[in-house]
Amino acid sequence: MHDPSIIQADGKYYIFGSHMTEAYSEDLRSWTYYGNGYSKTNPIFADLFDSTAHVFDYAGSKKSIIPTDDHKFHVWAPDVIFNKALQKYFMYFCTSSTWNASNLCYATSDQVQGPYTWQGALICSGFTQGTIDSTDVLDYVNKSDAEKKYITKSNEYNFNEYPNAIDPTAFYDKDGKMWMVYGSWSGGIFLLQLDEKTGKVIHPAADADHNVDAYFGKRLIGGGHKSIEGPYILYDPDSDYYYLYVSYGSLTREGGYQIRVFRSKTVNGDYTDMNGQSPQPGSGDHSSFGLKMSGNYFLPGLEKTYMATGHNSAMIDADNDKKYICYHTRFDNGSENHEPRVKQYFLNQEGWPCMLPYATAGETIADAGYDLSEITGEYYVINQGTGIDKTIAEPIKLVLSKRGKVYGKNITGTWTKTKGSYYMTLTYDAHTYSGIFCKMQDEAGTPVMTFSAVGENESIWGVRY
Repeated sequence: MHDPSIIQADGKYYIFGSHMTEAYSEDLRSWTYYGNGYSKTNPIFADLFDSTAHVFDYAGSKKSIIPTDDHKFHVWAPDVIFNKALQKYFMYFCTSSTWNASNLCYATSDQVQGPYTWQGALICSGFTQGTIDSTDVLDYVNKSDAEKKYITKSNEYNFNEYPNAIDPTAFYDKDGKMWMVYGSWSGGIFLLQLDEKTGKVIHPAADADHNVDAYFGKRLIGGGHKSIEGPYILYDPDSDYYYLYVSYGSLTREGGYQIRVFRSKTVNGDYTDMNGQSPQPGSGDHSSFGLKMSGNYFLPGLEKTYMATGHNSAMIDADNDKKYICYHTRFDNGSENHEPRVKQYFLNQEGWPCMLPYATAGETIADAGYDLSEITGEYYVINQGTGIDKTIAEPIKLVLSKRGKVYGKNITGTWTKTKGSYYMTLTYDAHTYSGIFCKMQDEAGTPVMTFSAVGENESIWGVRY
């Protein structure tokens, strides 16, 4: 399962991934395939390979206007949302031919598991002078302006400024309006409103002063063809923030793939990190932007080192109000094989997400906090840092003493807990992290006390046996 997007429906959890893959679970740990692979018998779609559907007219197959590089089908990064107005499930996905020639599409179903029926194309990217007439771009921007903006003098798509139309995810804002966020590398991450009555895109009026394009929508962050993809926005009523999750790096095992998060009080931004910043065109090295939630790491209780953890979705469970992040991970095993993982996360006192160290196993946090004897002692601690490379976060040992001191090899610091809650802070090496304590199981099934805390765009996890 690659690029998993999670949704809760009919008493189960469903994840949808690239290459026409779907699975379901009742516990967020054990998953069962429902459909997988490019086949007419795949039950996810009703008519994807029906020639009358015109799914691949622009991109995604060897017969497309812009053909695929490898002559295979490319159906990537689906996201499913329940349209409240139409009482149907809408799947937004992309067909893609090259690293910037793609097409956002949508399909609908009466049931979450499908089959989904093709409804149409939404946004095209990667066009040149010879292919722009095959898109709907000129319905919103006149040809002269479109060619000046979107196409370079060498007749290439202006990918540094404008998006690759892949990785769409749809969501509701707190006022009940529907939106779609999308984009990968190229010109960055873009936002468009959706018409809830049709599921189609609402193209805005152009506003150059606020990074709004009449065709592609508003650029939120990114640009200049820096690594950034897999956007996912979730509104959390507990903090009244919109959280924008993205992935940095290259998706391969040693490519530094990782999860970052920004937040905003309004749906269309500005989205900023813990330092009040965000990457924009011309920002240069973007490793310092965004709270890094997960990268490459090893902890006790894991069978293998986790590598390239990324392309996540997020969910607030309707049954128990628990918050989850779902992503795919590779491993330090010499292969590019990948699997889905789901972790519970909590907001710290400042409203930043703190992800638990291990895959969820039904753990419940103690709202009133934990006794001192439960949270003091020796921890295995990793710091995710802010790098974008193959470096693995390895554990060091830190002791949290009953007197509020922190000790380790050549390390001293302090820690505190907030009375009557699970909140905590930890300071060492002149950095302060704010987070939470939570008792859970490691992935071998052993009960452990953990903490997860964030500060200065870094995440640290601690595990006590």
